[in-house]
Amino acid sequence: MVELDLAKKSGIPLYVQLKASIRQQAESGAWSPGFKLPTERELATLLAVSRNTVSQAYRELEREGIVVALQGKGTFLTKTDDGVLSLSRNKRLETLVSHALGQALDEGFACEEFKEVAARVALNRQRLLSEVRLVFVECNREQVDYFSTHLGLGSNVSASPLLLDELLAATPAAQKLIEDAEIVVTTFFHDAEVRTAIGSDKLLLAVALEPQLETMVRIARIPRQRRLALVCISEVFAEKVQASLSAAGMEHRLRVHTSRDGTRPLPQVLEECDVILVSPGRKREVMHLAPAGKDVIEFVYRPDTGSSNLLQNAILAQQKGLGKDVSAKL
Repeated sequence: MVELDLAKKSGIPLYVQLKASIRQQAESGAWSPGFKLPTERELATLLAVSRNTVSQAYRELEREGIVVALQGKGTFLTKTDDGVLSLSRNKRLETLVSHALGQALDEGFACEEFKEVAARVALNRQRLLSEVRLVFVECNREQVDYFSTHLGLGSNVSASPLLLDELLAATPAAQKLIEDAEIVVTTFFHDAEVRTAIGSDKLLLAVALEPQLETMVRIARIPRQRRLALVCISEVFAEKVQASLSAAGMEHRLRVHTSRDGTRPLPQVLEECDVILVSPGRKREVMHLAPAGKDVIEFVYRPDTGSSNLLQNAILAQQKGLGKDVSAKL
């Protein structure tokens, strides 16, 4: 029996939800390696979504090494530990490079020529990515600060952080950032608001964020009777975390402590809980104050693989002059 739930009015792209739901089935042990997934048509009918939604989810899961598609046999769940995923990614990259090398050899080029040109092309793309002027807009401080340097584009690429409230208030600093930006990035949740604020001439890319898989796996393994505290900066971030846990079927009760919470001092909250969830913005503070031996889990969101890949391609196209005056959703 396939049990996958999609919240169709949540604003989160359905393929992103489907990916997360399938990964949760795998990580929770509900589906074992070798489990045969429904066909795209069967699952689309079962969930009352388009076949394209299922197809996109399956393709990205296969790229990530979560599933494997065998022609004529179906789509199957693979092992999902980090080592297998890393090996799977390396193997796929080797296949792509081998294919390109084979084509080059067929055209009469030497291996040494291929290596030199491939290195030059890769360095040029890294340069293009590092030179683009990005602004990342989000509604809470944790995510806007974290994703300004964690958009999945490599260590040399960063974006100027901008809070949604500052953009909507049209502060001089916000207006200057938007004016200088070549590309504005936000999440699907705020796509319409940001587009209205920046106008139609600026390139806007909307990305899908998902909780880091390792984070969700660790939380899923925590017995429900244990006391969890979530330490973060804002109520907005706390609400997102609680919604993510609920969507994944994890009904752990959280004691939330934000930067503005004056009901109890943070050391007391940390002492009274069994496990501490913490946002990136307060991790250093919590690690300093947490009792020795207390389990601390950083709750991290990240762009899903499809968003990171499409964002990178859109940036490269913009830098080459191919993406002017375009609005895109990733």
